Amino acid sequence: MFRDYCLQKKSVKESFPFDETTLVLKVFNKMFALTDLEDNFKITLKAKPEDVILLTEQYKCISGAYHMNKKHWISIEIDGSLSDNFIIELINNSYNLVISGIPEKNRKN
Repeated sequence: MFRDYCLQKKSVKESFPFDETTLVLKVFNKMFALTDLEDNFKITLKAKPEDVILLTEQYKCISGAYHMNKKHWISIEIDGSLSDNFIIELINNSYNLVISGIPEKNRKN
């Protein structure tokens, strides 16, 4: 569901720039989501710094993202404690956050 949902978003492409098991999803060549295909299912998403603080304090399954800037990235362990709708909202927030940082003239498909 995660991969398919991300790929249906406008201008998203997938790649494996780090190794053969780390799936990276990018919009306009900027990362907004990633996951390791072999480890326990976790997804890493971009978030506003103030949201990172709130989410990591409120949810046990959300932490600062490993190997990423913990001020801007969260890691979500998919353990059934969060609803699919909430996870989709976090994915959308990550996607929109990255899109908002790209100048309008560069947002060509």
